[in-house]
Amino acid sequence: MKEHLLHKDFMGGVLMFAIGTAVSVNSATFDIGTLSQMGPGFFPLVLGLVLTVVGIVLAIEGSTSSQDASEKREKEHSPEWKAWALISIGILSFVVLARFAGLLIATFSIVFISALGDRDNTWRSAALLTIVMVAVSVVVFWWALKIQLPLLAWGNV
Repeated sequence: MKEHLLHKDFMGGVLMFAIGTAVSVNSATFDIGTLSQMGPGFFPLVLGLVLTVVGIVLAIEGSTSSQDASEKREKEHSPEWKAWALISIGILSFVVLARFAGLLIATFSIVFISALGDRDNTWRSAALLTIVMVAVSVVVFWWALKIQLPLLAWGNV
C-alpha cells in the first residue's frame, strides 16, 4: 500500500485537491452573489470546487492504478527536449515581438515555432496552422475584444 501513496497520479490528485480546497475557502472572503448577479468570489469558488473534484478523482485513480504500468509508460516516453525548447522559444518570441512588432508577427512566431516542436508536423502543416491562427487571433483579440496591441508595429510600442 505504501507504494500507492508515492504514485505520481495520487500525489497530483492530492495537490489539486489541496489547491482547490484553498481556493474555495479563500473565495468565501469575497461576495459570492447568485447565478444572475455573480460577485467577485463566484468564479474562484467554482474553479476551486472543480479543482477539488478533479483532485479527488485523480487521487482515487492514482491509488488504484498499478505502479508497474506507470513506470512502463514513463520508460516508453522519454522527454521531448526539442519540443520543450521550441515551445519555450516560441513563448519568448511572442513576449518580445508583441511589444516591438505587433500582434500579427508575435502570433505568427509563437504558433509557427511551437508547431515545429511537434514531431509529426512538417513545415507546411506548421505554416498552415500559423496562417489560420493568425487570422483567428486578429478576429478574436484585435477586432472583437479590441485589445490594446497594434496589428503591426516597429520599435517600442
